[in-house]
Amino acid sequence: MNRMKGLGYKAIELVEDIGLLIIAILTTIAMADEVWSMYQEQSVSLADLLLLFIYLEVFAMVGLYLKSGRLPVRMPLYIAVVALARYLILDMKNLDTMRMLGLAAAMLVIALAILAIRYGHSKFPYNEYGERITKKN
Repeated sequence: MNRMKGLGYKAIELVEDIGLLIIAILTTIAMADEVWSMYQEQSVSLADLLLLFIYLEVFAMVGLYLKSGRLPVRMPLYIAVVALARYLILDMKNLDTMRMLGLAAAMLVIALAILAIRYGHSKFPYNEYGERITKKN
């Protein structure tokens, strides 16, 4: 039975690694396509830079996952904030007041979630196995 668990765990690790490789390859292709578009247009906008930043965040997230075996919750939240900012910048002229306020509120809620997670990690640290670290007196 333990051998079956071990094989199952190895299979899941292999699928995770293949998935991460696919994400990295597709992110590279998307990033190259964006750079090529900027080159062809001979212009770079803030929206283009924010999109490249999102791609770099995806790379960082994949790298952290490969290094630590864990997906930090904050990384997708950072990506979400940048994506919302990009959307706000691109469509600012077409957004009505309520939608703009909704986007700003969503960004604020995500930022507060990031702060809460950071506070929790510093106040209640844990080791690489997810076990809480307690202070010894």
